[in-house]
Amino acid sequence: MKKILLPVLFAFAVLGAAPAASAQKMNSEKMATNAPAYKLQPQLSSLGWEGKAVTHGHNGTINFTDGELLVKGNAVVGGTVTVDMKSIKATDIKDAESHTKFVGHMSGDDFFGVEKNPTSTFKIVSVTPLKGATKDGNNATITGDMTIKGVTQRISFPAKVGVKGGVASAQGKVTIDRTKFGLKYGSKTFFDSIGDKAINDDFDLTFNVIAKKS
Repeated sequence: MKKILLPVLFAFAVLGAAPAASAQKMNSEKMATNAPAYKLQPQLSSLGWEGKAVTHGHNGTINFTDGELLVKGNAVVGGTVTVDMKSIKATDIKDAESHTKFVGHMSGDDFFGVEKNPTSTFKIVSVTPLKGATKDGNNATITGDMTIKGVTQRISFPAKVGVKGGVASAQGKVTIDRTKFGLKYGSKTFFDSIGDKAINDDFDLTFNVIAKKS
């Protein structure tokens, strides 16, 4: 009897969990459907980047051009942002000639190929509240589809999101593995003999998105 009962209980447990997970996903999608759109404010928003190599590193900025955050009640439930890849700057390189050379390389086919791919996008799929979040810390996990150089990957990261007084915001930091988007130049993962000329696969994006109710 026990040999029969245990598999039956296991089956009920698995089947019982599946509808709950499906319901959560459907609920998230339902919340984003017909949710009011708050328009992204490029002049108030910011996007910073930082990349490192074995012997050095650089940091800078890229500009948001357009986007929106979808709001339900006092919660951000979705949204999409667009980034102008032609606006990339390295704020740590002060020499004009060196800066032009660096940006030219980053804009070329070795990296972002901006002539063919002038924009990158991120579309929010879900925003899940974090349990035990502090007042000033990250309070949600954002999951969405990031498209860089024509390649789309789903990523998740913690962020601080909120809605107050007709303003919606999302801020945080996300680490991206560039090789998953086809940016393999200087990667030790693909070129073993590159030595101290290697560039880290990961780079960081620090974002602060501000959107206002229309």
